[in-house]
Amino acid sequence: MNHDNCLPRSELQIPFAAEPREVPALRRIIRQHLAHWGLLGVADAAQLCVSELATNVIKHVGFGVSATLVISMEGTNLRLEVRDPSMEQLPRSVRAEGEDEDGRGLALIDAMSQKWGVCLRADGKATWCELATMLTSSHGHIPDHRVSRADELLTTYGQQARFTVDLGGSPVTRAAEDAVRLIADLLHWVEAHGLDPETTLERARSCFENLSAR
Repeated sequence: MNHDNCLPRSELQIPFAAEPREVPALRRIIRQHLAHWGLLGVADAAQLCVSELATNVIKHVGFGVSATLVISMEGTNLRLEVRDPSMEQLPRSVRAEGEDEDGRGLALIDAMSQKWGVCLRADGKATWCELATMLTSSHGHIPDHRVSRADELLTTYGQQARFTVDLGGSPVTRAAEDAVRLIADLLHWVEAHGLDPETTLERARSCFENLSAR
């Protein structure tokens, strides 16, 4: 199964008030959303960037002003954007010296991202940055021989399963349902050959966790 166009990563807009208490919530949201997008590999960097972008609005635009966090894809890059109503306070990276805090946030973003910038909008401005991912396409997944092997199995299995079952839904939803049915059929095979399905599941879970930690 070709997954290049199976995982929709549509733009998400999250309004927030420019207050320090909102920053932890934005960090939680970005991590949860990237987990759903299969991009936990860049979650730590994304959380830091979102914190700095939001804090920049609080410090330089105004406490409590209305702002919006926008999460989207730009090709295979993850794009993070914070929009605010000011056209005057344009962020710029400066060298922080000694104990100075000004400039450190944007310098951090510059170090972690592929690129960043500011663009004016009809209703204000947007400060953005892009983080590199290992995706094969904006709606694809990271290159992984284990995922590729599973794709091949699910292609054959899904074609056979849908002769009798109309799964409906998006390609990724159908593939996920196929994966559940395939796992269930494999457990039937294990049981039919005199082995314990629960022990097999536990071994598979342990193998998955060990490989994921590498």
